[in-house]
Amino acid sequence: MHYVDGFVLPVPRANLDAYRALAQKAGEVWLEYGALQYFECVGDDVQPGKLTSFPQAVQLKDDEVPVFSWIVYTSRAERDRINALVMKDPRIDCKPEDMPFDGMRMFWGGFTGLVEMGWGAGPKG
Repeated sequence: MHYVDGFVLPVPRANLDAYRALAQKAGEVWLEYGALQYFECVGDDVQPGKLTSFPQAVQLKDDEVPVFSWIVYTSRAERDRINALVMKDPRIDCKPEDMPFDGMRMFWGGFTGLVEMGWGAGPKG
């Protein structure tokens, strides 16, 4: 089973091009160090829920769109190794004031695969 880092964050619509450029550069770095896949997806069918939802989780404002992202690794150990290298890489500039989104409303976590099917799922278990 693979290991996946997942992220959800609010991006102002006016900043989507800047975010795309940042994500493109970041994805290239993660893949260079060994990540298997890198995805950045813009929400286009995400409605507020009664108890929770993507918009509620990031306190989405009217001029923002939620972005759902994930990075796939072969294992947790590989993820930890790759992330350590990425965080030291000078191409990854993580100054909060330079980000095209509000990092205080971003959430993330690491996940061990439970069921994997389809493209890139790996060996059948």
